[in-house]
Amino acid sequence: MADCIREAADQLHELLMEGLGRMVAEEKVPAVPLPAFRVEIPADKSHGDFAANVAMVSAKAFRMAPRKIAELILESISLRGTIFDRAEIAGPGFLNFFLKPEWFSKVVETVLTEKDTYGKTQTGAGKRALVEFVSANPTGPMHVGNARGGALGDSLAEILSWTGWEVEREFYVNDAGNQIQKFATSLEVRYLQHFDPSVEMPEDAYHGADITEHAENFIAENGDKYVNCDSQIRRDALVAFALPKNIAGLERDLKKYRIVYDNWFRESTLHQNGQVKWVVEELTKRGYTYEQEGAVWFKATDFGADKDFVLVRANGIPTYVVPDIAYHYNKLMVRKFDKAIDVLGADHHGYVPRLKAALTALGADASRLDVVLMQMVMLMRDGEVVKLSKRSGKAITLVTLLDEIPLDAARFFFNTREANSHFEFDLDLAVEQSSQNPVYYVQYAHARICSLLRTMAEQGVTLEQCKKDALALLKQPQELELIRHLASLPSELDAAAKAYDPSKVTKYATELATLFHKFYDACSIKYAETPELQQARLLLCEAARQGISNVLHILKVTCPESM
Repeated sequence: MADCIREAADQLHELLMEGLGRMVAEEKVPAVPLPAFRVEIPADKSHGDFAANVAMVSAKAFRMAPRKIAELILESISLRGTIFDRAEIAGPGFLNFFLKPEWFSKVVETVLTEKDTYGKTQTGAGKRALVEFVSANPTGPMHVGNARGGALGDSLAEILSWTGWEVEREFYVNDAGNQIQKFATSLEVRYLQHFDPSVEMPEDAYHGADITEHAENFIAENGDKYVNCDSQIRRDALVAFALPKNIAGLERDLKKYRIVYDNWFRESTLHQNGQVKWVVEELTKRGYTYEQEGAVWFKATDFGADKDFVLVRANGIPTYVVPDIAYHYNKLMVRKFDKAIDVLGADHHGYVPRLKAALTALGADASRLDVVLMQMVMLMRDGEVVKLSKRSGKAITLVTLLDEIPLDAARFFFNTREANSHFEFDLDLAVEQSSQNPVYYVQYAHARICSLLRTMAEQGVTLEQCKKDALALLKQPQELELIRHLASLPSELDAAAKAYDPSKVTKYATELATLFHKFYDACSIKYAETPELQQARLLLCEAARQGISNVLHILKVTCPESM
């Protein structure tokens, strides 16, 4: 896939290196090692399309004023046959370069040619990534934090896929351990209470209405069959009845949120196949455990963690971290993913280095595990924090949130901030149909272009009739700025993939919509000076529409053709 900005930057870097080589060969500067220099896009476009700091960083090595070096560089390079039109020296020695009009035409042509694949790169080609996100406790419904994690993790997986990675999405089902025991206790008590109201529910059990509903449905099928039997048999039967329904519910609710997983990995399999037991045995065999007060501890401090931690309690039951170690070992060493990426709550901050310490001790490359830590979400309405659903009066879950706001708004809003920033989700803004609502603003730009193309087609001017030669007529600042932004999509996606940050994509989408509106307001299309200029502007409109469509597709947000 073409990346016009990277191609231009690479050509400029090569041009400058050749110029410097010529300067050394002609003994205009000493033959010394060159410091690294940057070729970048200046924020102020009056400073050119690209800028290079090569003269500034070479001053010490060459023992020469930066401006003098810049003058020598311009004398030593030729822009003939390149995509650069001219170069200027600014300030004390910055070099600014301006692109030829043909470059801008090529960008629009590239977007129109590549269509739905425009923006894709091969940066991660040949590498496999496993993105694990949400992994909500299957003992109850998903909360608003899971809603943020879902939008973030799913969009991140899509961004990685667009940059060439082979990606799998995974949900880790915690169907073993303490929470399942608590789930069993809660179900058992509600079941027994049906027949004997004096049975008391422990304070730390699950008191939700969903537990009572499971118990009543179980009674509808089984009656009092399990009242007088062994407690463990009763608990196992209740969990076997209720847990699959909860997991199916999670899958159903996530599909509603446009998330479909490749794998649902069950924690219980790690217990059944002996991998949990193996972790403790292997760490012990390698000399990285010790016993204290009957418990088995891992020497995590030997691997840079802040403190040692317990692997197996004195009662012989492994702590929750042991299956987690086994699970991540499975990702890296059994299934051999190049990257295992977890999206976790910020409360896992101390957990990550401990997990990595254990993986290192087991011989895994812990640098292949990357964790995106996500901050809390506060739902706001009328400037106040909201904890209860308007409709049900209950705590807001993923499902009740999607009952209250459009799905597109949820997918877009949760990705408007970096994961590590606290996020105030404005419920009023999410339903507002105005330019203040960022997702509505971007979708409106798409719909506006579709409406314009329909109107022009009705007047007999279709895209098929537009000649790409006319693109050379696009010279207005608003036209060129829109094209520059379209050109940056591949590199923006690469940056988002590298930083694990989908908010770069929502920012890109919002800026693209802004630049389109500016272009539309400044450059007449229906009443363009010539038919050729009208054709060029229509082609640019279609390129902008394609760019918006592609980024919204990555975020799994719809692209309405009318609003």
